[in-house]
Amino acid sequence: MDRSTAIGLSDIDAVGQAALAAAGEVTATELLEAAIVRLEAARALNAVIADLFDRGRQQAVALDDAGVLRNRQAGPLAGVPFLLKDLGASLAGAPEAMGSRALRQHVAAETAWIVERYLEAGLVIFGKTNTPEWGNHCTTEPSLFGPTANPWSSEVTPGGSSGGSAAAVAAGIVPAASGGDGTGSIRVPAACCGLVGLKPRRARTSFAPAAGHGLEGLVNEHALTRTVRDSAALLDAVAGAGVGDPYAAPLPAQPFLSAVAETPAPQRITIATSSPFPGPATDTAVVAAVQRAGTVLEELGHSVEPGAPTIDADAVANAIAVLHTVSNAQLYELACRVLGREPNEDEFEPSTWEMVREGMTTTGTEYADAIADVHSQTRRFAAGMAGSDVLLVPTLLTPPPPYGLLDQPRGSTRAFFDVEFATTGWTSLANVTGWAAISLPLGVTAEGLPIGVQLMAPDEMILLKLAAQLETALPWADRRPPGWVGR
Repeated sequence: MDRSTAIGLSDIDAVGQAALAAAGEVTATELLEAAIVRLEAARALNAVIADLFDRGRQQAVALDDAGVLRNRQAGPLAGVPFLLKDLGASLAGAPEAMGSRALRQHVAAETAWIVERYLEAGLVIFGKTNTPEWGNHCTTEPSLFGPTANPWSSEVTPGGSSGGSAAAVAAGIVPAASGGDGTGSIRVPAACCGLVGLKPRRARTSFAPAAGHGLEGLVNEHALTRTVRDSAALLDAVAGAGVGDPYAAPLPAQPFLSAVAETPAPQRITIATSSPFPGPATDTAVVAAVQRAGTVLEELGHSVEPGAPTIDADAVANAIAVLHTVSNAQLYELACRVLGREPNEDEFEPSTWEMVREGMTTTGTEYADAIADVHSQTRRFAAGMAGSDVLLVPTLLTPPPPYGLLDQPRGSTRAFFDVEFATTGWTSLANVTGWAAISLPLGVTAEGLPIGVQLMAPDEMILLKLAAQLETALPWADRRPPGWVGR
């Protein structure tokens, strides 16, 4: 496929590309080859760290030969090229380093249930994206593969831990790519790269077959997209419990994709611009973006009032730190099994060693207390939102941060997260509470960098409806970063 045709397809979102395939205007193979052309043109971003072109081509040919696209036997995403984050989205037989030198030769033995659902939806998987070591950082600059560049500026991070996926989508390589979110790892990259980033409510998707949940319920998996309807369609594809899951979110009353076309009933929205954690004041450009979103939502018929639920910031930060230390100790044991020995000092990054060593000395009582604190702070947060339906807050408290800020050891895991929360603010509270949260690219700095604005609610349905309203009122579809493949 020639470069101009491949570039032209980059302007079309996932639902749009699938519609072209269903209409017989393009084949799955042509969509894939166009995405590969764009990927090769954007290698300097270092967004994709494992090429799976052969398996992608085999899958695309099978879709074309079976005629499922033109016969409309597949869903709204069939034939669309797609990338997997190299963490939490395992594909049997594919590399799975998770950003770690200790796992550089590791190959996944099984396919995650969520990836099986992607494949059932007809998404064509042809690569894996860069991620920080074990997803520990809200930036993507692992020592194993090197940093991923932000298509908007070489001076700022694309965010993390789903930074490779975000950069690939923001640059136009693919319309969507998978991600995971433990303290903001979908929403932070969405804010840094000018994308839509939805963290689903707890248990909306399954961690089967490897686990029942991640980080005691803090982690959720979904995707980075450029449009709200793509996020909704992808959620439809993966929503639902796996066999034997410990708990599940209630099934939606209707498909998410159909819901985004509906006008939501008036909502009671609480707006806050300051952080729930101690630290510097929110950047004035971020404040302006949040306030503008609030004004537009009022004009759309919603009630917007200032306020904020309160939490014990110290208890939340300490609980998150403890849960991460134990998780890193578990991953250390995984590395030992993969290597057949204990990892060398240079096979983990310094901040990872800090978490691993703390995890080895964390007591069962400390771990149980952290889980109890997560639950008690969830109740406190929910009580503070009793009179509201939705919370409107910044995604990041600052514009996209520089490299080297969010991945450094700080002397303790708690100190590490204190630095992170001084930048991310509200994002971790959606993980702690299990609420759904979505970041939308509703602002721009004076330098032209994207600013994310975040909506939180107990369920995704209202967030997607409000996001669709804002997408129409404050459109972002025509914004293109300097690193867009068409330039």
